[in-house]
Amino acid sequence: MTTLGDNLLAKPWYREPWPWLLMAGPGIVVVAGFYTLWLAIESDDGLVADDYYKRGLAINQTLSRATRAEQLTLVGRAELGVDSVRLTLTGAGVLPATLRLRLVHPTRAVADQVLEVRAVNPGIYAGALAAPVAGRRVLMLEDMANTWRLAGEARDSAKFIELTPQ
Repeated sequence: MTTLGDNLLAKPWYREPWPWLLMAGPGIVVVAGFYTLWLAIESDDGLVADDYYKRGLAINQTLSRATRAEQLTLVGRAELGVDSVRLTLTGAGVLPATLRLRLVHPTRAVADQVLEVRAVNPGIYAGALAAPVAGRRVLMLEDMANTWRLAGEARDSAKFIELTPQ
């Protein structure tokens, strides 16, 4: 037979559900904090430029290069393959033998590619890609002296990319 005194004996704290329930919330927050810290350390977003002031000052120079491309009536068309790129360039004046093509990822500078494309025929250029291009890219075609620039945007579904003064 049980007596009233037997029922009043307290169980140890770790046998009660309430302390565990109350500690679960702060425990989850501590684990989530360490996970967030790990994410912040491991993933470099590459969005902040060290020379943002100089880049801001260079906007006028970029606009003058687009104006120069318009004066030369330059228009280009790019075709991206798996490991190569082929460009067609038309415009007034003599076209250079070598051009610089930059494939810029919108957010990750690590994924950018810069390559030289060489003329294989008048107005037709070809070059080799360092890595296959997947996703969105901004293409910038410029002469080696940086006097003019054409730009266009490539997406996964686009086979041909129009390059215009921008």
